[in-house]
Amino acid sequence: MAVGKVTFTKAERDKLARVLWLLNWISVVTGVILFSLGLFLKVEIQKRQEVMSDQEILYVPHMLITTGLVACCINFLGGKICYDCVDTTKFLRWKLVMLPYIVCTFFFTFCVLVGALMCYSIHNQLERSLFMGLRNAMRYYKDTDTPGRCFMKHTLDLLQIQFQCCGNAGYRDWFHIQWISNRYLDMTSSHVVDRLRSNVEGKYLMDGVPFSCCNTFSPRPCIQHQLTNNSAHYNYDHQTDQLNLWRRGCQQALLDHYTSIMQSIGLIVLLIWLFELLVLTGVRYLQTAMENVVRLGDPDSESDGWILENSIAETARSNFNIIKNLGKCYQVDDDPNINVPSAGQQEVPSPQIPS
Repeated sequence: MAVGKVTFTKAERDKLARVLWLLNWISVVTGVILFSLGLFLKVEIQKRQEVMSDQEILYVPHMLITTGLVACCINFLGGKICYDCVDTTKFLRWKLVMLPYIVCTFFFTFCVLVGALMCYSIHNQLERSLFMGLRNAMRYYKDTDTPGRCFMKHTLDLLQIQFQCCGNAGYRDWFHIQWISNRYLDMTSSHVVDRLRSNVEGKYLMDGVPFSCCNTFSPRPCIQHQLTNNSAHYNYDHQTDQLNLWRRGCQQALLDHYTSIMQSIGLIVLLIWLFELLVLTGVRYLQTAMENVVRLGDPDSESDGWILENSIAETARSNFNIIKNLGKCYQVDDDPNINVPSAGQQEVPSPQIPS
């Protein structure tokens, strides 16, 4: 029994073909949207590539870009096919192409769904990439004279100001790294020398943060040095007072930023997938209805269209048997002519010479 069987009149078939022609052109636009979303996401990720440990997460925008280009090509072809299906004689030119086209469109639609799911499943990988990338970037903050790293101070300062964040997980992350270059330390000062000697790795660590960590909305002038020393500042208690620094870590700030973008893109791609699935279903109905018209031989007669000609179980069983029998194509054990010698190999009796 056919799955989703529907009977179409000639007028209904023509109307379905015209509607699908329009929907395929709309799908070309959705392909452009997919391409644009992938391009936008790629640019957004590459903007912060200095604070990411790897670029493997670029497979998501690459997937969207590729899917968008394929969508434009497939739906452009689909629009041409559906337009010609109004005329039965023109349909005959596409009869052998339609089934492979539908199969390719099905796999393409599946790729759109995969792209939507990728936007929601990349969260953990993005979180790890930001954590390791920001940790390395903070270590290179002081290397303003090192080629390849001289831009890192500028990048992190702009990042902390723009996203109103400080450090990796918080402002205390700056306490555990040397973010001031030795070039700007007074090595003749006993205080500096003692601090360097007190660290096992010989680093100049202090309870201070860069200026970009300062909260611009705080009414008090920024306190960025000796943050844990209450006596160093008037009317100040670092354990109870609200510090005039950005409280949120940059990892969480960037993660929220990209998560918001990913979720918005994922929702749009999911809606595009539903639309493409609707178009695919309509094309399948049109294909089966037109093939039945050709079998009947009357272009004006009613014809049945369906999604599957047989039930799901019967279709699966039939496809399994086809795959199972593919391996038997090269077996010749049952060939009745296998042991029959060829004409060239048959023995020819030697002529007898009369004595």
